[in-house]
Amino acid sequence: MDADTWRLVLSPALPGADNMALDEALLEAVSARRAPPTLRLYRWMPACLSLGHAQPADQADSDRLAALGWDLVRRATGGRAILHTDELTYSITAPIDHPLVTGGVLGSYRLLSQGLLAGLTALGITADTAPEQALSETDRSNPVCFEVPSAHEITAGGRKLIGSAQLRRVAGVLQHGSLPLQGDLGRICLGLAYAHEADREAAAERVRRRAATLEELLARPVAWDQAAEAIADGFRHALGMRLVEATPSEDETARAAQLRRERYAAKSWTRRGGPRGPAAIRPGSG
Repeated sequence: MDADTWRLVLSPALPGADNMALDEALLEAVSARRAPPTLRLYRWMPACLSLGHAQPADQADSDRLAALGWDLVRRATGGRAILHTDELTYSITAPIDHPLVTGGVLGSYRLLSQGLLAGLTALGITADTAPEQALSETDRSNPVCFEVPSAHEITAGGRKLIGSAQLRRVAGVLQHGSLPLQGDLGRICLGLAYAHEADREAAAERVRRRAATLEELLARPVAWDQAAEAIADGFRHALGMRLVEATPSEDETARAAQLRRERYAAKSWTRRGGPRGPAAIRPGSG
């Protein structure tokens, strides 16, 4: 296939460990040229709190998560915590030399954001990318992804709308991110550890002020299927992707099951504190 032909994978709702394992399995297959570059659109069931690769595990409150019935997973990508529920998640996997991911992390963020922006425009959202700016120490230590946008993440009306993070390996790139469709974005603070309840409530209010859902911005609900179609069309039109719908191969599915068992569903991975492995991990804010 040529560089413009991409596989489109529309996944059913999956638990957090399954979603992260499948993203990495696709990355491995695409990196080895066993599969074409892939755009995957998916959702989560049940709700899941994901931690960035090097984020301290003790920023999550395990007892609260269990009481809420929420999963906990650690991403392979950097950044901070995200509560995955009532959202559309996208992932891009491409060989390291693909034209859409060359130029380093910020260059590829900038380019891929054009597809996201085009999809939002089709939904009726006027959005933009966050400027490059240095984060304060307070922002860097903030455990919540959606409270602070990083360079080239998507904002609308001055509020963060899509948070993304990227993993660059020797042979391939994975970028994934979250588009909240509805619900209370402050809910994430229910699953995080705070010294005092007043701190939790204050953090939740900050998230609500600084981030938004599609439903808030449009004053109407947007179904997952509608959002998925718009985002796929955005990548088609803005970046020239020819999307061919397909499912993961048997080898990718088997590898995802192995990665789930050995890594993403394992407490040794989820509860690790943070030394980075051999991959070149580029953190986003989400």
